[in-house]
Amino acid sequence: MSSAISAPVAKRFPLAAMMVLATIAFTAITTELLPSGLLPQISAGLNVSEPVAGYLAAAYAAVIVITVVPAARLLANIPKRPLLVALVLTFALSNALVGLAPDFTFAMVARLVGGLAHGLLWTTMAPYVARVVPADKVGKALAIVFSGNSLGLAIGAPIGTALGTILGWRSAFLALAGFGVLLAVLGFFFLPSVRRGAGEIRPSMRAAIAQPGVKSVAIAWPLLVLAHFALFTYIAPYIREAGLPDYAISLSLTVLGVAGLLGIWIAGTTVDSHPRRSLLITTAAIAVSMLALPFVGGSLVFALALMTVWGAGLGAIGIYNQSAILRAGRENKDAANGLTVLTIQLGITIGALYGSAALVVAGPLLVPAAAALPVIAALVIAWAGKTAAYPPGPRESTWKSPRPVKELEETH
Repeated sequence: MSSAISAPVAKRFPLAAMMVLATIAFTAITTELLPSGLLPQISAGLNVSEPVAGYLAAAYAAVIVITVVPAARLLANIPKRPLLVALVLTFALSNALVGLAPDFTFAMVARLVGGLAHGLLWTTMAPYVARVVPADKVGKALAIVFSGNSLGLAIGAPIGTALGTILGWRSAFLALAGFGVLLAVLGFFFLPSVRRGAGEIRPSMRAAIAQPGVKSVAIAWPLLVLAHFALFTYIAPYIREAGLPDYAISLSLTVLGVAGLLGIWIAGTTVDSHPRRSLLITTAAIAVSMLALPFVGGSLVFALALMTVWGAGLGAIGIYNQSAILRAGRENKDAANGLTVLTIQLGITIGALYGSAALVVAGPLLVPAAAALPVIAALVIAWAGKTAAYPPGPRESTWKSPRPVKELEETH
């Protein structure tokens, strides 16, 4: 990858630091999703209806959209390591306050604090990773960190939900708070410090958007997220309409999470050498799997195979696009990354609405086909962005280089 992406401060690969960051990502995803699994208990505990309790999840995402850009700009000059530690402590505080909330309003304010920290965390983490690892290992590092996302989806939220069901929803949030404090301590000791380089400029969203390729990545990536949530949100109606057993609902969620880890591993081994080819193949595979889902004909094996492709593709696509936005953003990579955090949250929100519209207009069986449309649009954008947004990697263009004259002479 280009040196514009990374300015490593150490020759060694900081594996311990990457594992800490992956665990922080795991905790962030678990925190975001936990209310969805505990809505009945939360609504009863705070004396509100379940739809109102659901606002604890919706408001969390909304505050990210509203605050991520101005907050990232405001805190741009704060050193990354102490900022990350402070954000983890803010997560812990938010979860503790939710667990101790005397009423719904108090819990809502606490969740808004957590949403603010969530947006800043994802704005800060990827550029930080790009600064503390060698340039040719950024993809590997991002794959390790992003594995925390898939683990949060696959086991974090279910474990938190189970804990809340057994011990009470307040205990689940308090346990997350305690774990957050432990992570902050680990971050303090294991995350390396990184200084702003002498030639670095203050992050500018306007300058980032003006960089060639940034707009393409900031549109294509959220389209993929939009497609995922359009189908993921309404996976249960699809499964029933497809003639699959009810237990396939929970099984499919597990398959998606585990497959996501597989996709992250694959992306980690290819993103630094074959980023463009890998992204195009992965995006096309997601589109094909979604287009094929309406035709499973009641076959659980076929459906789960397609969901494995979908889940693995989604896990991989995050690595490829994260690498692409850091490269396209160049000296404004922090601001460019903040832009994608904003657009991805919009993609999540619009995805659920788009899936709902597809459910009503086309029916549950065709929701996957509707979800494939934005994936195809993202594929077109990626294909067109060969120069700046999604250029070939170092091993993808070597075949175009002429063989040395000496080598040609030796073959004759």
